[in-house]
Amino acid sequence: MGKTKIAITLDGKYIQELDHLVNARYYQNRSQAIQEAVKEKLQKIKQVRLSRECLKLQPSLEKAMAEDGISEDMKEWPEY
Repeated sequence: MGKTKIAITLDGKYIQELDHLVNARYYQNRSQAIQEAVKEKLQKIKQVRLSRECLKLQPSLEKAMAEDGISEDMKEWPEY
């Protein structure tokens, strides 16, 4: 997907920190720094969402379902 130019408003202290990182050659420019920060934040949100969904699982029920599924699958598999 191509890049889209947007305008954002940030507190001055964040701009100073970004500029410090750019001047230290940690990032090539502000856009790169902001893009990486947004990417990392989105990844964290996805991880948290996955973790929350995993907490909803009941290990004993999941194990029983998996074992039942394997038993049924074994009936259909050919003998070697």
